Amino acid sequence: MPAASALKPLPAAPAPHPVEIVPGKADSGALILCDHASNAVPEDLRALGLPAAEFERHIAYDIGAAAVTRALARHLGAPAILTRFSRLVIDPNRGRDDPTLVMRLSDGAVVPGNAAVDEREVERRIARFYDPYDAAVRSAVGAGMRAGHPPCLIAVHSFTPVWRGSPRPWHAGILWDADDRFARPLIEGLRADPSLVVGDNEPYDGALAGDTIHRHATVRGLASTLIEIRQDLIADEAGAESWAARFAGLLKPLLADERRRLPAPLRTRTTGRRRHQTPEPS
Repeated sequence: MPAASALKPLPAAPAPHPVEIVPGKADSGALILCDHASNAVPEDLRALGLPAAEFERHIAYDIGAAAVTRALARHLGAPAILTRFSRLVIDPNRGRDDPTLVMRLSDGAVVPGNAAVDEREVERRIARFYDPYDAAVRSAVGAGMRAGHPPCLIAVHSFTPVWRGSPRPWHAGILWDADDRFARPLIEGLRADPSLVVGDNEPYDGALAGDTIHRHATVRGLASTLIEIRQDLIADEAGAESWAARFAGLLKPLLADERRRLPAPLRTRTTGRRRHQTPEPS
């Protein structure tokens, strides 16, 4: 048996790829995205100096959004792309020059591992996390286009039930920029249920320069919409499945209309408009 000094340490297990891809049919007419699917932080980033409890909060990920995304992909037979890293590592739903790309303070929590991040470290995280997600989305969009089925990009997010001590009345919200081909009928379809309070560009405005939808859909004239669901409604599997089925029922006839998905002239409200900075990640 070799001496202890001669033993070599085992190589570290490779980190998981930063992107989860759910396969689907190009002719589904949809590509489902989940920018804030995970609260995971690679070991070498040492939990960003935060206690574990902070990663159970909305500052680390969109609670319930990943489960809705996977269920919606299953219902629609559509491909889906989800992140495998926390938004606290880097936020792929931000432009590369956005000052909140790497959050140093989020809803009252100082993030020690981000406090002294310099430009070099930001670029390293872009290459390691942001770019692979961007590339996966770009590849999936390209596959749909080459197959003759321009996809509608559907981003799934979730929001907190209470903000700054005030309950939020909406069960769900539909966010959009200037193209309402999918947003308007989704809002109307949800509002057909009198028990639901539905936000139209609430609780956030969907005209966000540099965000995922803007980068991959708006600038190409592709149809898109961003779904926001209140986190307490999708925090468990049953809730996530119920809301995915609800949205699938509304989306299927819209996606079947190929004319609705044809690339259109660029329309946006983001021109000359800076992202509205709020203390809450969105």
